[in-house]
Amino acid sequence: MFRALTIAGSDSCGGAGIQADLKAFSANGVYGMSVITAVTAQNTMGVFGIQDINPDMIEAQINVIFEDIRVDVIKIGMVSKIESIQAISKALRKVKDLPVIVLDPVMISKSGFNLLSRDAKDTLVKELFPLATLITPNLPEAEEILGIKIETLEEMKEAALKLKELGPKAVLVKGGHLEGEATDLLFDGKDFVILKQERIDTKHTHGTGCTLSSTIAANLAKNMTVEEAVRCGKKYITCAIEHGFELGKGVGPTHHFYELYKKAGIDTK
Repeated sequence: MFRALTIAGSDSCGGAGIQADLKAFSANGVYGMSVITAVTAQNTMGVFGIQDINPDMIEAQINVIFEDIRVDVIKIGMVSKIESIQAISKALRKVKDLPVIVLDPVMISKSGFNLLSRDAKDTLVKELFPLATLITPNLPEAEEILGIKIETLEEMKEAALKLKELGPKAVLVKGGHLEGEATDLLFDGKDFVILKQERIDTKHTHGTGCTLSSTIAANLAKNMTVEEAVRCGKKYITCAIEHGFELGKGVGPTHHFYELYKKAGIDTK
């Protein structure tokens, strides 16, 4: 049994964050564990509040997992303040054989709520980027990290090169915010891989970033290469988006278990 640990915030409506990570792990055949960094008051209309977990408790959660259980991959998502980032870094740097790490630098929710305090950005880059096997920023996150505008594929390539210089082994720049096809760019330190996908006309995309990064992490736990893990992750998230559904009054979630429901004959409408 492959084991994945997510270190991220909780989403009370279940579409993103810890909840999305655990669903994606399960849907992709990996046992999921969690370290909660923050609790959000959130629904399909947006994020309305955040309460951070005490840094000592964040560190303790990580410590007890590694004292007892083999971890094949770590996915890091929302960490909203400097003290939380430092606690994660401190705990992980004590791990003797650190597993593969996928870092999704979550900064702003779809509704525009700041999920990472502005003064914590530099700490995130300094403390956690060098530990990462792969980072998965979307365009607004890449722009915020680098202080540049990204509007074309060539500018995505330039951004990937600059992000690689900050410490991670590989970079996936997600281009969903560009016009036209949904084009992502993977840079493994040597080669660029362009991943194009026809854009799906739906508003129900809550949790897509969390789901993609955690699916990639699950695939890496199963000993795929980074490129294989990303390609399989893209295939999974495309299906999940295609079958996203209405949940409340706003942006609904992607469907993490569509294929399983279909096989079981469960109506997903």
